[in-house]
Amino acid sequence: MINPGGTVFLLEKFILISIVLGISLLVAMYSTYAERKVAAIIQDRLGPNRAGPFGLLQPLADGAKLFFKEEIIPTEANGMLFILGPSLAMLTACMTGAVVPWGGTLRIGGHLMPLQVADVNIGILYIFGVVSLGVYGIMIGGWASNNKYSRLGAIRAASQIISYELAMGLALIGLLMLTGTLSLNEIVRQQHGFWKNGYFTWNVFRQPLGFLIFLVCAFAECNRTPFDLAECESELINGFHTEYSSMKLGFYLFSEYVNMFISSAVMATLFFGGYNFPFMDHLGLSHNWITILGVIVLFVKIGFFLFFFMWVRWTIPRFRYDQLMKLGWKMLIPLALANMLITGGVVLALHH
Repeated sequence: MINPGGTVFLLEKFILISIVLGISLLVAMYSTYAERKVAAIIQDRLGPNRAGPFGLLQPLADGAKLFFKEEIIPTEANGMLFILGPSLAMLTACMTGAVVPWGGTLRIGGHLMPLQVADVNIGILYIFGVVSLGVYGIMIGGWASNNKYSRLGAIRAASQIISYELAMGLALIGLLMLTGTLSLNEIVRQQHGFWKNGYFTWNVFRQPLGFLIFLVCAFAECNRTPFDLAECESELINGFHTEYSSMKLGFYLFSEYVNMFISSAVMATLFFGGYNFPFMDHLGLSHNWITILGVIVLFVKIGFFLFFFMWVRWTIPRFRYDQLMKLGWKMLIPLALANMLITGGVVLALHH
């Protein structure tokens, strides 16, 4: 039997999970609109402008179109796995936001409510574990389609994600040496404010090379240009989701934008102070107002990274596949190892 305190805890978590999931889907939905607007501005066009004022209802129109389109499953496809692929991709994309601290704590009456679904002490490992499962959604969908283009796209996606996960993990080891924890909440707490005791608290100033490697790997993990070799139209039609239509295709497309959103949140959390901002202790505001401001600041940082994802897509040409592998194995991994060794030397010197 659950005690009243446990009931309140479960209710809090249910509300928080619903809000995080809803915001993730809303951001993913309007990221499609923002992407088309950014592309239009860069290419001197108007972009979506018919559905609603300024085209703001375009994502709803696109969603309705996908939802009501005819559902087609190829006769030679493996039916169960064909459905499982996009479902797994979407599920893993939505799960990663569970350990991100979206803000500090809200004081409701005499009770403190943390704005984080799960404060686990291995938050970074959890994200890596869930992200590594996400590639199975792509692999299963590509293989189950029984289409050579889909299969090639799935193979490319798997090898690409495995290759860049190594560099990404190694890039974070330097950060973990400095922070001494795998908890995202503790990493944000250590970056409190912006300037403290004569040095910058945000980790991007302490690990600039680690951040740069992590940023490049995030593009590869999200299958974003210039690393979208798994779905490059010029070679593979649509890659791993060539045979998909209706909401199954929508799940694949949505999962990419949810992954972009969560990747942006993780980068802001690990390297840019999360919900912390300069002079937050000197504003003279109440605890709850500081928390709300922190949430807004975090989403501004996330918005900047989302814009950066889109800007890069429409300005940099796609890599060749051999260039992609060469960058991952021969450049990023050695750089990440060098960063780890240099950080280890600095930490050792400071301790002595």
